[in-house]
Amino acid sequence: MYRISELAGKAGLSRSTLLYYEKLGLIAGRRQANGYRVYSEQDLQQLKLLQQLQAAGLTLKECQACLQSRIDRASLLHRLHALDEQIAAKQQSRALLAALLGQASMRPWHQALERQAPGAHLAWLRTQGFDEKQALRLKWLSRDMNEHEQYMADFERIFEGLERLGPGSAADTLAVLHALPAMPGTLLEIGCGRGVSSVLLAEHMPGRVTALDNDAYNLACARQAIAAKGLQGRIDLLCASMTELPFMPGQFDALWAEGCAYIMGFDDALRYWKGFIRPGGLLVVSELVWLTDTPHAEAARFWRQHYPDMKPVEQRLSALARLGYSALHHFTLSPQAWDNYLGPLAENMAALSGQAFASSALADLTRELEIHQQYLGEYGYHLFVLQAVAHGSL
Repeated sequence: MYRISELAGKAGLSRSTLLYYEKLGLIAGRRQANGYRVYSEQDLQQLKLLQQLQAAGLTLKECQACLQSRIDRASLLHRLHALDEQIAAKQQSRALLAALLGQASMRPWHQALERQAPGAHLAWLRTQGFDEKQALRLKWLSRDMNEHEQYMADFERIFEGLERLGPGSAADTLAVLHALPAMPGTLLEIGCGRGVSSVLLAEHMPGRVTALDNDAYNLACARQAIAAKGLQGRIDLLCASMTELPFMPGQFDALWAEGCAYIMGFDDALRYWKGFIRPGGLLVVSELVWLTDTPHAEAARFWRQHYPDMKPVEQRLSALARLGYSALHHFTLSPQAWDNYLGPLAENMAALSGQAFASSALADLTRELEIHQQYLGEYGYHLFVLQAVAHGSL
């Protein structure tokens, strides 16, 4: 026989808990003549059984039901499913903590946050010590702040010596330029990269070109290309962010942005950039779009992960009015535009394939090339010639 203090010690429970269990009828003490309550070995065994049931995740009420009658399988299955959900949530929490500590990849977390709250994602990256250029590159290229520095070093190694950082062709650029209702006197090229389009625009329009990029190395390459054509007096190069343009409202007759609006988000970019175009001015912008309503599952899955905001041309066109534009002209980039980009890139990658890469940069680009080889045509870049509409005209 055990006094309540002895029973509490053997069961590892408090005196108040035992009194509560006795009130529920889970144990049954007997009061002796001297006034002390005593409990039997059966009570101790009952407590041990109760503790084992609680260890399975059952509530006290569910434990009591199991002790007093046959096991309710439906109730236990419900509890099992609830525990599975709790375990999965805890595993996700642990994975995130491990990633934040640099013990695992943060790619899934970055990708999920970019889909759900891209603005907050960028702001948070800035608080972690990344400058604007690093944060934007992390969002769209490395997607893992733990390996970002090495990833970007590998990425730049792969693109070393290439003129184009994305699809484009002289024929497409000139087709758009000649489709403009009037030649702009002042034109801002956003995301000019290594200056391929900057040079072409300056050669074929009478106005002045301001070419902007946030990467100093790209601008150095652009400066060499401009000097080689003797166009230093026609093109102003500027290292700045497309998200924080250092210009006056309505300063330019036209803005030109090939393959870079997605970095800000297409709609956000068009809203923000409109403020720097004079009333009735022009915006030439290219965007990756779906060209079919029924893409292959593999292509859909790839772009859902890498650019979840990709939409069909019709959806982009239908949104233009509320963004403050009317569409004057639009067309899909030619196959040559893709060849100009993918051909040199594939050659660089083939030359580097036998070398060691510390990050997944080469593997990621290899996978992208495979998708392009199989499914290009189900999607593509589309060029839009847009005119800024005065607020009163919307």
